Amino acid sequence: MSDIPERWTQASVYPDMWADPDKDPRNKDGVGPDGELATLREFLRDYRLTLRMKCEGLDPEQMARRSVPPSTMSLLGLVRHLAEVERDWRNWIVPGDPAPKLYGARDADFDGALAEQALVDGAFADLAREQEATDAALDAYPDPGARVGKDGDSVRALWVHRVEEYARHCGHADLLRECVDGRVGQ
Repeated sequence: MSDIPERWTQASVYPDMWADPDKDPRNKDGVGPDGELATLREFLRDYRLTLRMKCEGLDPEQMARRSVPPSTMSLLGLVRHLAEVERDWRNWIVPGDPAPKLYGARDADFDGALAEQALVDGAFADLAREQEATDAALDAYPDPGARVGKDGDSVRALWVHRVEEYARHCGHADLLRECVDGRVGQ
């Protein structure tokens, strides 16, 4: 008997995929969107959905399970971290004093990711709220070349940075989920 879970997938057509293409909510018929911002929005939407998919069906203990010492990374920690960084990006855009950290001191997003249903539910609620608020703040700038915030970052750079952040963490989520229950896929 081994503590290492056996690898598996729900896909039956392509065994290296998370879900069969006809059941994957990220797949859409037709061509991609027109325009730079529409393309960035679609990629971000798909990465956000990927993160949610990697967390589906897990209980609080599985969501909070750490990767390997000394790392504090977990799927729940990733959800909390991404809520925190959405807020940070919005702080770069909106004038005035920055909104406070959601979870406290540095790394509290990961350190406080405990196996409690209320924390899991709260993390997903925080993430949805912060995503919506940051999307709204950026949607006020339809020109990707516009400079925003005290540092004068371009809207384009902020969108690309968000896509990059989710893409990187979805890679972490792939490995974390496989360690939890063996499920693999793109």
